[in-house]
Amino acid sequence: MSLVLGVPLAWMLARTDFPGRRIVRALVTVPLVLPPVVGGVALLLVFGRRGLLGGWLDTTFGVSLPFTTTGVVVAEAFVAMPFLVISVEGALRGADARYEEAAATLGAGRWTAFRRVTLPLIAPGVAAGGVLCWARALGEFGATITFAGNFPGRTQTMPLAVYLALEQDVDAAIVLSLLLLVVSIVILAALRDRWVAP
Repeated sequence: MSLVLGVPLAWMLARTDFPGRRIVRALVTVPLVLPPVVGGVALLLVFGRRGLLGGWLDTTFGVSLPFTTTGVVVAEAFVAMPFLVISVEGALRGADARYEEAAATLGAGRWTAFRRVTLPLIAPGVAAGGVLCWARALGEFGATITFAGNFPGRTQTMPLAVYLALEQDVDAAIVLSLLLLVVSIVILAALRDRWVAP
């Protein structure tokens, strides 16, 4: 979800000039400084059944996001997507726009130029942003428990399972924590080698 929404948003922020761009950038990056629980409350105010959009989604489409698996995805994307947007926006600003202009003069449309020229140029930035986004989402706790709850088998994530296990079985909490740590280290180490390889 973060890639699908974040890459076009980063492109829009980096390559287009529109009124309110600074406000959009501030709204995108605010989850970086917002306490996660406050982010969860904000999501409830927007997507809850009595929220700004939640009531409309429920009555129009029968969609209710809070305390669902989709709510977990929304909460984690809300908190983690700024890492992706910032990385991709930086990569886009660093990429030479002349390559896109050359593709356009050769007859490539905007989508073709983006897919065949820009995306390969910014691929390391997209990969780095994706990994940072994934790592942040993997450890998300506050917004998830506030917006999606902690229902085993439905909305419980690994950090929520660790929290619950701390109250009932400390050994299980340690095993889950070590599992999260090992998975994080293995993936980050494997991807780091790809980033720094010549």
